[in-house]
Amino acid sequence: MNFDDLRRLNIRDAGNWPLVPKMLILGAIFLAIVTAGGFLDWRDQLEMLDKSQDDEVKLRQAYSEKKAKAVNLELYVQQLREIEQSFGALLKQLPNKSEMDALLTDINQAGLGRGLQFELFRPASQERLAEFYAELPISVRVTGTYHDMGAFASDVAQLPRIVTLNDIGILNDKGTLTMEATAKTFRYLDEEEVAKQRKAVKDAKEKGKK
Repeated sequence: MNFDDLRRLNIRDAGNWPLVPKMLILGAIFLAIVTAGGFLDWRDQLEMLDKSQDDEVKLRQAYSEKKAKAVNLELYVQQLREIEQSFGALLKQLPNKSEMDALLTDINQAGLGRGLQFELFRPASQERLAEFYAELPISVRVTGTYHDMGAFASDVAQLPRIVTLNDIGILNDKGTLTMEATAKTFRYLDEEEVAKQRKAVKDAKEKGKK
């Protein structure tokens, strides 16, 4: 059957057509149905399938992450205990408010015990507050020998409370050594002070956003 034969076929007499034209028409109808189905219905279903596959990948990843955390949970708990213990040990090295005067006396006595002469021992008028602790700078100026100053610095480092010497400068005036430094000592804040400090930090952040 050639093209001319196809042109002579009568659509009203389709039931008597030869097999080949019938198959061609059925194939065209099937193709049209598949195409229409894809645009009208299957496309949405395919998109839903793709989305479901993406969700499956994300869920598998989340499951793997949570499984890894669950496996290492005991290790995390142990690490947290160790951090809390270390923090507690460091916190015990900070005096509270009532112990600060005694600590200042210890620093002063450490210098006098090494034969140093204090020309200046002036704690700052106001502490510098952080979230959990307060820092008190102390301006110090002492005179004495180099050996005695070194021994004083060693004694301060060995005090049971945390004290640091900062901004150290030593002048030699005809054999007389003068050391100027800033001693910093720290104390932990009580619960009321911590609450006030957190509130102040929060208020400052909110004010900065405005």
